[in-house]
Amino acid sequence: MSAVPRSEKPVGRFRRMLDRLSSSQEDLESEELREDTATTGCTRIGDCHDRQIVTVTGTLRTVTLRPRAGVPALEAELFDGSAALDVVWLGRRSIVGIEPGRKLIASGRVSMSRGRRVLFNPKYELRPLGRE
Repeated sequence: MSAVPRSEKPVGRFRRMLDRLSSSQEDLESEELREDTATTGCTRIGDCHDRQIVTVTGTLRTVTLRPRAGVPALEAELFDGSAALDVVWLGRRSIVGIEPGRKLIASGRVSMSRGRRVLFNPKYELRPLGRE
């Protein structure tokens, strides 16, 4: 065996095709999201640290209305293939276009809440439909 891990070896066209055929749908979607993050120039969610100002992109996996301290809050989970991040809009019950499966770009300061990364009231841009 060589000392170079398989992920660092040069990969030919046949090997890539074989890997895609043997991968699960979830793995393929995660890989596509990671590539999308790289092409848009956004920070990977897995690389975000507490109190860092970032621009991230990904797909909304869940959207829920969850009150915080008696104030309505729309909460969504954004996933980019590397990790998940909670996006919270305080004082909002709903936002047109914010729905599971929708891709978006969000900017703001990351904070940590209960061990999870959170963006409160981020600037956001909905990605166009039709690429899915």
